[in-house]
Amino acid sequence: MRLRTLRDLEVEGKRVLTRVDYNVPLEDGRVADDTRIRATLPTLAALRERGARVILCSHLGRPKGQVREELRLAPVAGRLAELLGAPVRYVRDIVGAEARAMAEALEPGEVGLLENLRFDPREEQNDPGFARELASLAECYVNDAFGAAHRAHASTAGVTAFLPSAAGLLMEREIQALTRVLEADEHPFVLILGGAKVSDKIGVIENLSQRVDALLLGGGMANTFLKALGYEVGRSLVEDDRLDEAKRLLSRVEKRGVQVVLPVDVVVAPALEAVDRARKVLVSEVTPADAIFDIGPLTVARFAEVIGGAALVVWNGPMGVFEVPAFREGTRGIAQAVAACAGFTVVGGGDSAAAVGELGLTDRIDHVSTGGGATLEFLEGKELPGVRVLMEAEE
Repeated sequence: MRLRTLRDLEVEGKRVLTRVDYNVPLEDGRVADDTRIRATLPTLAALRERGARVILCSHLGRPKGQVREELRLAPVAGRLAELLGAPVRYVRDIVGAEARAMAEALEPGEVGLLENLRFDPREEQNDPGFARELASLAECYVNDAFGAAHRAHASTAGVTAFLPSAAGLLMEREIQALTRVLEADEHPFVLILGGAKVSDKIGVIENLSQRVDALLLGGGMANTFLKALGYEVGRSLVEDDRLDEAKRLLSRVEKRGVQVVLPVDVVVAPALEAVDRARKVLVSEVTPADAIFDIGPLTVARFAEVIGGAALVVWNGPMGVFEVPAFREGTRGIAQAVAACAGFTVVGGGDSAAAVGELGLTDRIDHVSTGGGATLEFLEGKELPGVRVLMEAEE
């Protein structure tokens, strides 16, 4: 099977429905982080250069089929226009008369943006009627929303039944980079996992443990592994219902010859807001009154040593509560170690990608994924609905 790409699609002069992932944070009516918007600019440039009339569609937040004023895409349209240096025709409509009028009025190279797809409950239901209405606005379809590719929604899967379809440049780049990970023959291969929950990452560990040489565990999920091994973790975030599973998983992975590295020191405090009482302790020194909020400097150094010798690194999930300055040094240290690695480096989406961006290290990472859940599911080996519909048999 091969992925149909923008190069396979005749878009010259045509109306092109383009699914993007502009699910970006808003603050005071403005886009607070435009990383996902910037990531689509190469695809938009390619379409505009070929004279396409670009009709963008995206979701924002979780309005659950209701119109919510604070989740309208007007701020996104404004920021996109600034980045393009050209007007963006935004309409407060998805498939109605206003949307049709906008689509029909677009000139070659012009860009329009439909309203938040999830204001219509039929989007998440992958309703064929809604998909047909979306498709009727255009003559072909491009999906550049890897971050939404794990959802079988009308705009990610349904529309492909009605229009010639292909992957955008961002979607293509994501799939190439993550496929390289799944088919990895580069060693040492180091997998770094953080974030809150073990349950979110079990599938990734199981799938990649056949290939990885070292598994570095941090963030809230490490607390569950530490407790499973008998360490005191106090008031830390722990998935108590996953303790036995965590212990078995460690045993299975180690039997496969994988080097597993857990934190040796951590940053603790009585509570998240008690930053004035934060202190660094060895994992053996955590008390029942403590909560773990970051990995410590000894752990950062140990992780960095393993990362430094890697030929391939995949990192998904922060090492601590990165948004609180007192608990961000672990994530900062790992980000710097990954950026300094001479091997091929991939940072999974979500918080770890945001951290890399905030630290100004994005350009030093080979691939920063825009997908959160989609990246994890791809690395678990799952088939993503939004990708499957863009595949075709090899000729």
